[in-house]
Amino acid sequence: MSDLEGIRQRRSIRKYKPDPVPREAIEEVLGAAILAPSGKNRQPWKFLVYQGAAKAALLDEMEKGIARETGENAALPGLASGLVYAGATLRTMRAAPVVILVLNTNAASPFEAGTPESRFMAMYDDLAVGAAMQNLLIRAAELGLGTLWIGNTGYAYEELIRFVGTEHRLVGAVALGWPDEAPKARPRKPLADVMEWREE
Repeated sequence: MSDLEGIRQRRSIRKYKPDPVPREAIEEVLGAAILAPSGKNRQPWKFLVYQGAAKAALLDEMEKGIARETGENAALPGLASGLVYAGATLRTMRAAPVVILVLNTNAASPFEAGTPESRFMAMYDDLAVGAAMQNLLIRAAELGLGTLWIGNTGYAYEELIRFVGTEHRLVGAVALGWPDEAPKARPRKPLADVMEWREE
């Protein structure tokens, strides 16, 4: 499969078979992730792989965070409408054999104030982490694995960071496993709608 074919075949998978994913396959997709470009070769990514009981405990913490967001102590009250999707994502993560948390080791919590310089550098490194996650997703598709890129970890940010025991920025997560569905490609905006030529 060519690189472009891997990009075309990638889908967001929300149904997984219970079959375990071999450690070699997990290391293969993470090996692709760390080939991503990063500014000044800072390589600001770290991947925490959860399976079995460790994954269940992690997701129990995420469930607590989602429940907290429904009450008076919500950290993201303006995003309450997304909680229903966060709950659905949590169910997907429980079904997937593997959940990989993705950290930016050069940035602190997005809930903390910082200098303009620190916020700029965090954004700079988040771009690199995003490139690494894309590499992971594409390599997984090439191996016949399914993935779901997850940003809803933000609803349980403090719970997850405490559970993991890190001060690094939690950028998101990836669910990984053998797909139990074959979704069709989602519609894309026409290239002409998202591209502008500026030659003069």
